[in-house]
Amino acid sequence: MNQLFLIAEVSAVHGSDGYVIAESFSDFSKRFKRLKRVYIEFFGNYKEFAVEDVRDIKGKVCLKIRGFDSAGDAKLLMGKKLYVDESNSIKLEKDTFFIHDLIGSNVFRGGHLLGIIEDVYVLPANDVFVVKSENGKRILIPAVKDFVKDFDPVKKRLDLHPDCDLLYDED
Repeated sequence: MNQLFLIAEVSAVHGSDGYVIAESFSDFSKRFKRLKRVYIEFFGNYKEFAVEDVRDIKGKVCLKIRGFDSAGDAKLLMGKKLYVDESNSIKLEKDTFFIHDLIGSNVFRGGHLLGIIEDVYVLPANDVFVVKSENGKRILIPAVKDFVKDFDPVKKRLDLHPDCDLLYDED
């Protein structure tokens, strides 16, 4: 099976005809309008499901998944994560990366290894990389061009500009 990409999690049942509300993990809310198929994990296996309908309910994504035709059926989806395969993933613009590509990447400044990206905070102003250093300290690095010199998702290597100032979470 192709690599799967997490896009949402089912958070509520909506109505009596099998619709569910999904909390989006995607920065691309329009992606759901064209969504035709999702993968859902049941008992350790990912199963593909057809998406019959997508609605916007007060800014939330509302989905009707084939085979789930009542509120009782839809309750089985509560807390389930929704995935898409690579062919249905979003194509990114230049210098834009998926969080899953960043996590686990080695971070270097001036050729010196600072640590590994363990998380990315998505904030209103800009994203922030959470880097765990070799001595266990967490370093917070703004994901902006003033800090980031280059990123190679294949090598999982992020290079920072040598003169950027870093913020440690104990500061």
